[in-house]
Amino acid sequence: MMERRRLGADGPALPVVGLGTWRVFDLRPSEQAVADRVVASAFEGGVRVVDSSPMYGRAEAVVAHALGDRRAEAFVATKVWTPSIEAGRAHYQRQLAWFGGRIDLLQVHNLVGWRDHLPWMEAEREAGRIGAIGVTHFSSSAVDDLEEAMHSGRIQAIQVPVNPAERAAEARILPLAEELGIGVVAMRPFGEGGLLGRAFAPELRAAGLESWPEALLRWTLSDPRVAVAIPATGSADHAAANAAVGSGPWLHPDLRELVARLVA
Repeated sequence: MMERRRLGADGPALPVVGLGTWRVFDLRPSEQAVADRVVASAFEGGVRVVDSSPMYGRAEAVVAHALGDRRAEAFVATKVWTPSIEAGRAHYQRQLAWFGGRIDLLQVHNLVGWRDHLPWMEAEREAGRIGAIGVTHFSSSAVDDLEEAMHSGRIQAIQVPVNPAERAAEARILPLAEELGIGVVAMRPFGEGGLLGRAFAPELRAAGLESWPEALLRWTLSDPRVAVAIPATGSADHAAANAAVGSGPWLHPDLRELVARLVA
């Protein structure tokens, strides 16, 4: 059984491994079966969180189709990605249609127009059509803006990179999230694939790890401030392997530092 962590101080308890859709679910209708297999494999392994965005092409509609009757079990996180309130609300209506009239976590992607979007998102949350509100950003240059959004008291979650090569969030963002009770969704645990392909060190195998991807994902999940990590994959086998990591155990600090050194 997966350990479950809360998305913010008052948020739902979630399995610690989710499913990202960046680059892998922008599929043609003829390729829908690929996503169907990935989602089925992930959910069989205990995954319940799926994350998408209008930035990801057709991914939202594809994952909605793949969820099918599993929608009631799923925690759907997706995003608004436009400076226009009107365009954001129009796309949100499509998201509601895809995901059964509710978005569990609606995030402002890369902080685009976040101050303008929050009022209507808050109204939708009050109406029960949004469960929680968040913001995301991929760049360490956005730390000041992220902190401003977090200090606003109006968001319940953030999504930032957390992996051994991208550690900027550890200095200010993760401690602030812990202080304010804001949930952390960890994107890019594999560095968008850039961290894969390293040699698997004997010390890791001796510690009971079976693969380098497992070591990377455990590295991210071993930070207790992370509520859920969302590795993206287009492989049903990889989805199953990622899901299995969610049962722990987490890395000892010395082993976690070894993984970081191997990446460096």
